[in-house]
Amino acid sequence: MEYEIDKKDAPGRGEVDVLGATYEEGKPEGEDAGRWRYKLRNREEQLKYLESGERYWYGKEWFGSEKRNKPA
Repeated sequence: MEYEIDKKDAPGRGEVDVLGATYEEGKPEGEDAGRWRYKLRNREEQLKYLESGERYWYGKEWFGSEKRNKPA
């Protein structure tokens, strides 16, 4: 698979190579399309998948204006 590489200007670094799109076009096909739950081996992997996908709710670190000095 060949990747598209663009040249762009970066502040303070001059011209750099930027990797373009790396996905394959199309839509998933078949009966199992979108059934992520069955692709993971056990319950722990399913929970880890959900926690990483919803890290905004499960994470301990906050960013930007959401950061508080004292928890509510």
